[in-house]
Amino acid sequence: MGLKSLIGFLFLMVFIHSVSAQEIGTVQVTKDPQIDSLIAKRLALSKNSRSGGSIEVSGFRVQVFSGLERRQAYAEQAKFKVRFPANNTYISYVQPNYRVRVGDFRTRLEAEKFMIELKRYYSSMFIFSEMIILQ
Repeated sequence: MGLKSLIGFLFLMVFIHSVSAQEIGTVQVTKDPQIDSLIAKRLALSKNSRSGGSIEVSGFRVQVFSGLERRQAYAEQAKFKVRFPANNTYISYVQPNYRVRVGDFRTRLEAEKFMIELKRYYSSMFIFSEMIILQ
């Protein structure tokens, strides 16, 4: 046997031994139980947005009208839609007043900036924190 054959044979033996020395084991995964609840919540939100459903989060709206007359509230809503068609409007009734609130703002700063635009049309406005619709 030549030197090359001996080296090749030894290399082969070492290789076979190292392959047979590997063991099949198990992997244990440890995770926080809240991860599953977060994944479930994210999947629900994803399904909602894909199915055309709306997602509600805490945010801000600007109130541009409050009064006793239902017709006047709807008239104010119509005027607002003509002036600002890109913004959503919402009418609510809390006895004895009808209210017209506008916008779906994530931050109070966004609502305040929009109030600056509205100053030419409305003299009395207020910002309210409530659930808004994300789009």
